[in-house]
Amino acid sequence: MTTKSILRHPVLFVLFGGIAAFCTYACMYAFRKGITAVLFEGMSYAGINYKIWLITAQVLGYAVSKRIGVKVVSEMKPGQRAMYVLLFIGLSELALLGFALVPPPYNIVFLFLNGLPLGMVYGIMLGFLEGRRQTDGLVAGLTASFIFASGFVKTVALTIKTAWGISEFWLPFVTGLLFVVPLLLSVWMMTRLPAPSAEDRALRTERQPMNQPERRHFLQTFSVGLTTLIVSYVLLSALRDFRDNFAPEILSAVGISNPAVFTKTETIVAVGILVVMGALQGVKDNFLAFRLINIVMLLAAVLIGVSTWFFQQGSLAPGAWFTLVGLGLYGAYVPCNGLYFERLVASFRYVSTVGFIVTLADFYGYMGSVAVTLYKNFGQPNISFLDFFVYSAYIVAIVYGILVVVSFGYFQRKYKSVVSQRLAESINPGRPAI
Repeated sequence: MTTKSILRHPVLFVLFGGIAAFCTYACMYAFRKGITAVLFEGMSYAGINYKIWLITAQVLGYAVSKRIGVKVVSEMKPGQRAMYVLLFIGLSELALLGFALVPPPYNIVFLFLNGLPLGMVYGIMLGFLEGRRQTDGLVAGLTASFIFASGFVKTVALTIKTAWGISEFWLPFVTGLLFVVPLLLSVWMMTRLPAPSAEDRALRTERQPMNQPERRHFLQTFSVGLTTLIVSYVLLSALRDFRDNFAPEILSAVGISNPAVFTKTETIVAVGILVVMGALQGVKDNFLAFRLINIVMLLAAVLIGVSTWFFQQGSLAPGAWFTLVGLGLYGAYVPCNGLYFERLVASFRYVSTVGFIVTLADFYGYMGSVAVTLYKNFGQPNISFLDFFVYSAYIVAIVYGILVVVSFGYFQRKYKSVVSQRLAESINPGRPAI
């Protein structure tokens, strides 16, 4: 069976495309997250924990990359996507080599250089997948990858560190090398996906590159809803990233140190999110799907707060709590990494690209992550990583939930207005647009 014949069948197309997206982005994580698996115990610079320096530098580079990507991703032509994915990941691996070769603290800058190209990869990946009838299933595979890969890469890194005796400084580079061949194969699979069909464009709206005036007009059109949503996303991203980057410290504080726990907890979370997000593919009404996504995000916020409360009461085991909080965080976080904006654009029939707005939201999200990391070090240096995470979980659960309700209320009112206008124009085609 040839690739073309596989891709003609809807189910096989989703499986092929979902696996390609999952594997490509999971491989990318190997070039980014190896650094988070180790503690660098006893190391500091200028009175700051050395790992905080590294994580802050990498996340700052990632955030700057997102800001650059607002232009690069939104204006990128389809034929350039595979080349840029490989180029950006290759540059990040070279930065990890520099980190291994240059002694501390001077090697901190290489973590910034490592994050700098990687932040644009996700937006490029969305460009392969958006605007299709099967986009929900494809994006579910893509987003499940960064949940699973985060834990898997930590497990791989810690396993080879123990088995091969690799130093903490060479570990990120060697971890990346292990994923080069799978990365090349999965990117090739991505290039085999055909362009959206005429039926896709009719159901999900045409997707096109956007120049600066077009991006500005999009933001102005949905200004209130997008601003509120992005503020909520900043809070969510900061907590998710803190959990991801300092998982070894948090779990160590509750007596869990087995490397396999990272893969176990994140695999459970990834499967849960994959099922929920993939199920949305069966919802053809775009605004109904958008409404359901908002409900999922609210329930996820409740799960974060409630599971943390039960953990503090001693009614929930540490491993189960860590998994449930992860499920809540990703249940709220994943929709904003594609499906939320995919259905928003399709509901309002706005010709655009979702990669642009996802990349913009990510820019602010990662800047928030940098701010939280710095606040932990300077504002709350005496609070353990565990306690800081617990208190932050309560704040995010409450404030995030309120902001999501406000944002959805705005989009619902705007959608009703647009539907009324379309109805009026269909009844009286000569009536001027509102």
